[in-house]
Amino acid sequence: MSTDFDVVVVGAGILGAGTAEALSQAHHSVVILEQLGIAAATSSRSSKLIHGGLRYLETGQFRLVYECLRERSWLLENKPQLVRMVPFYIPVYRHSKRPPWIVRLGLSLYALLSGVKHGISFFQSLPKSDWESLQGLKREGLLAVFRYYDAQTDDAALTRDVVASAIAHGAQIICPGSLVGAEVTEGSVRVDYMADGKLNTLRTHALVNCSGPWVATTNARCIPPLPLPPIDLVAGTHILLPFSLGNRIFYIEASDGRAVFVMPWQDKTLVGTTERPYYGDPRDVAPTAEEESYLLRTVQSYFSQTRGLQGKDIYESFAGLRVLPKVVRSPFSRSRESMICCDNNRKPRILAVAGGKLTSYRATAHKLVKKLQPTLRNKHHALRNPVRPINSSERERNP
Repeated sequence: MSTDFDVVVVGAGILGAGTAEALSQAHHSVVILEQLGIAAATSSRSSKLIHGGLRYLETGQFRLVYECLRERSWLLENKPQLVRMVPFYIPVYRHSKRPPWIVRLGLSLYALLSGVKHGISFFQSLPKSDWESLQGLKREGLLAVFRYYDAQTDDAALTRDVVASAIAHGAQIICPGSLVGAEVTEGSVRVDYMADGKLNTLRTHALVNCSGPWVATTNARCIPPLPLPPIDLVAGTHILLPFSLGNRIFYIEASDGRAVFVMPWQDKTLVGTTERPYYGDPRDVAPTAEEESYLLRTVQSYFSQTRGLQGKDIYESFAGLRVLPKVVRSPFSRSRESMICCDNNRKPRILAVAGGKLTSYRATAHKLVKKLQPTLRNKHHALRNPVRPINSSERERNP
């Protein structure tokens, strides 16, 4: 059966962008269906970091950390205009949950997993004579300060760059375009979507659901729907403060033991993130006053120049949603690995990805492409013409 495209990718966040890029680079015809805009949701509301996730070592997620560090290395080499190394500082106090020897052990393992390719993978304990240079960092009870290196990016710009790469390799994008339904038929998937105020239809060999916080909603519109694992939507808030701490990132500990980043962003200081369950419409996620207060109190407990700030002094705040596996234990222990589901292990027609990290978007995309290989290996030649909307009267004549 002739199809309009080899693959429809639903969602133009970083995972959808990466999947479209990987497929188009492999010479498959791809269209991205995006309801809001490129990087309009989670992929523009992250902590802006390309990193292995030092704290994931505590929960034994070594494979994820190694994968992310490998991807960090690739991004530094291939997208230097968007990804750059920045020094990170970890202050350790008498009241800290993790004593200096635990932090040193974690950094040693992190350095080992990083390798020495960039020459700055190692860490050091900063001598006391250098503590005064740390932008007003609280000295009372300070036991040690560790410095290591990780990377920072503009998450939205990175996503746009990946979409542009996919388009340069032949991918197309329908934006805004909302999935109405998808049904697996013999030899193809029929996809109905709204665009320009009209109901349209196209046929494809496969559909990949990369719709982030909407993954369950999108899945419910597919026939047959996939058996998604139990998942939660978890909101994370950041605040932007109207001052700069220089070109360095601080990795501090909140009162509940959660790791909080204090980092430079657009000549200001970005602080985040929080973690709370979210049950509403993903479009409506927003910071709460409690989250803003929590982050402000956390940064004020470490930096003297922030002590006089109040809620009204917050320059900006934003909230994004993570898709995480449902757990009954501490939310800090949730896996951050991507969860890939498909309708058929031999020749899948519909796939969905939930979770994952900004840093590892390429690795996840390549896993998705590998799962699609049996489906696309013996495909008929796809038509590479632009999408032609099919109206309802045509649908009645050609069901």
